[in-house]
Amino acid sequence: MEILDKTAVRTRFAPSPTGFLHVGSLRTALYSYLFAKKHDGQFLLRIEDTDQSREIPGGTQAIIDALLWAGLPFDEGPGKEGSCGPYIQSQCLPRYQEHAKKLVDAGHAYYCFCSPERLEEVRARQLAAHVPTGYDRHCRDLSAQEVSQLLADNTPHVIRMKLPLTGQLTFLDLIRGEVSIAWHVLDDQVLLKTDGFPTYHLAAVVDDHFMQISHVIRGEEWLPSTPKHLLLYQYFGWQAPLFAHLPLLLNPDRSKLSKRQGDVAVEDYRAKGYLPQAMVNFIALLGWNPGDTQEFFTLDELVKQFGLERVGKSGSVFDIQKLNWLNQHYISRMSAQELLPYVKPLLIAHGWGSFPDDYICRIIDLTKDRSVVIPDFVELNPFFFEAPVNFDRDLVVKISTPTVLPVLKELCKKYHELPEFTAAIAEHVLRSYAQELSISAGKLLQPLRIAITGMTQGPSLFHTMEILGKDESLKRFDFAIAAFEKIVS
Repeated sequence: MEILDKTAVRTRFAPSPTGFLHVGSLRTALYSYLFAKKHDGQFLLRIEDTDQSREIPGGTQAIIDALLWAGLPFDEGPGKEGSCGPYIQSQCLPRYQEHAKKLVDAGHAYYCFCSPERLEEVRARQLAAHVPTGYDRHCRDLSAQEVSQLLADNTPHVIRMKLPLTGQLTFLDLIRGEVSIAWHVLDDQVLLKTDGFPTYHLAAVVDDHFMQISHVIRGEEWLPSTPKHLLLYQYFGWQAPLFAHLPLLLNPDRSKLSKRQGDVAVEDYRAKGYLPQAMVNFIALLGWNPGDTQEFFTLDELVKQFGLERVGKSGSVFDIQKLNWLNQHYISRMSAQELLPYVKPLLIAHGWGSFPDDYICRIIDLTKDRSVVIPDFVELNPFFFEAPVNFDRDLVVKISTPTVLPVLKELCKKYHELPEFTAAIAEHVLRSYAQELSISAGKLLQPLRIAITGMTQGPSLFHTMEILGKDESLKRFDFAIAAFEKIVS
């Protein structure tokens, strides 16, 4: 069962502003968005900034920018206030402190006065004894008189949750089915820190309740914490949302996706020229199976077809080759006008921003089938924006034999004489001349390409010459022939 007995489905994405958005976090946001929209629900953004030491300036805006770039606008969140805010946890401290105190008063939590030094000593003893590490519940049974005195003495303290010492909790995960976790393997979790800030566990439960979240979709690293969260719902007397824990994203060697083996931030892929629609399509398929052979999805199609019942339990490999393939697919099917806003900033960055839009669009149309990422339009084809002036000596020697140079001069002369200069005419002239000489067209084509582009590979040479125009093409041809002669002389 996916839907709670509520009038509205409400999901949330709740990242910490600790840097750029991780691709795994984008998948969590995407699945939460798709699920909400499929059921005509709402998708919320909440910023979990209770660990102030890890917050990065501008981190919240970077998250918002990444979501909007991916086409995942939130219905409620920072800057888009609804009736359930604030949506930044550091603005809600009194609420968390009030609820932590309620738990203490009800006997579901307790004050812990253990110093960091004592906790470290306990951990060291546990490690030496080869037993699981965790809090030893030293303060769990302090008398009311002891607690009152320590509080009166302003002894630093945290508030810890009281967990059952025996038994287990069994709950339904919408992806993994029935899950059981024994209480004895779990710690008495800190709920409120010495600085008055809540930990994730308290803040998430309190916020999800007051924001009326119906479904919590998050990474599997939170699976062991779910019993604690469900117990908090019981302690407060609240109805719990349904939970779905997504599988890990993996490197090709099946290790957890990490910065050590490649880019993990959405911003990295955006900067490298991956399109948002390709990224979303790719991320959607990292764990979710549409049930057929369809590979390409618009966001609207994903909304219609998505379901948690088709999300797998095992980790999914982040295959950069698959992402490249998808990105090239989307590039090749976009119009030049659609691609122009992506390409033009790169030209400006290279100092080539003065070229007219119609010229750039003709280049895009010619080269988009060869472009895997947006920078390829510029980096693989610099000759459209700058004439080659230096040529590889060994390459020129190889192609410019004494018999070839006169032929190139004659070909150049034939091009100069043309009243009309199109790709089809330029190709016909070269092939006819090669046939006249009883040589392969390649004998002329390769040196001509090097002369015009300075490169041995590229898009259709004759269409390249047509875009450059007769004057520019032949200016380059004349220059190259003179350069070739100097090299081989």
